[in-house]
Amino acid sequence: MNGAMRFKVIGTLATTGVLAMTGSAAMACVPGPGGSSGYTCTGGLVPSGTYSNLKVTGQCGVADGATITVRGNVWVASNATFDAQSAPATITVGGDVTAGSGSLLGLGCQPAELVGNSAHPCETNPTGHSTISVKGNVTAFKASVVLLNGVTVRGNVAVLGGGSPVIPWSIKNNNVGRNITVAGQNTEWIGVMFNKVGRNVLLYDIALSDPDPGAPGVFIVKNTIQRNLICYRLTPGVSGGFAPGSVNVVGGSALGQCASLV
Repeated sequence: MNGAMRFKVIGTLATTGVLAMTGSAAMACVPGPGGSSGYTCTGGLVPSGTYSNLKVTGQCGVADGATITVRGNVWVASNATFDAQSAPATITVGGDVTAGSGSLLGLGCQPAELVGNSAHPCETNPTGHSTISVKGNVTAFKASVVLLNGVTVRGNVAVLGGGSPVIPWSIKNNNVGRNITVAGQNTEWIGVMFNKVGRNVLLYDIALSDPDPGAPGVFIVKNTIQRNLICYRLTPGVSGGFAPGSVNVVGGSALGQCASLV
């Protein structure tokens, strides 16, 4: 899929989500069972505030310029949406972010001029950027879509199973303290690009279905990895991107299909 079409697909998804979120006053974030400082969002925009935990069970997003602090964990239920990649916001999570099967998890957006690469522009404010940090881990189990862009994660990023036939996945411009693992997807496209990773990057058992791939394969481009880059059973293969010198810096070993991408 070419870049313009890829952003068009994501933009359509974001616009549709915002319309759904703002079109009904009945869909709103309400106090959750964890107490007055815990929130459950059944639909709409998560308001600025400080919460003990955040549970997302409907189609939820964040407002442009929102400031949200979650002292504990963020949980996105099966088939729910947490869209924090369409509007720039400041989000701080003291624990983990976990997304269930069929969900959409989108965190972070930024303009290309901020990061010096293809970036992931904010749909509602193309010149804005998010500041999102997670003290624990980000984990998605059989999610429909995962979009992580410009996020600081002190622990691990693990994206296991899932996929979408029409929505591309992006994991780029993140700063991850430990490991990135992406495995078991049957999806349209995946890019793991421009990340700084404190330990290892492992990708395996990924099958792409992009009908117009350009440079075919899982994009693994210009990551800085302190330990190892390991890739196995990726179809139709791997790609270092289009720009000359789009290789990865690896402190340890590059193994499997990624051996040539250093």
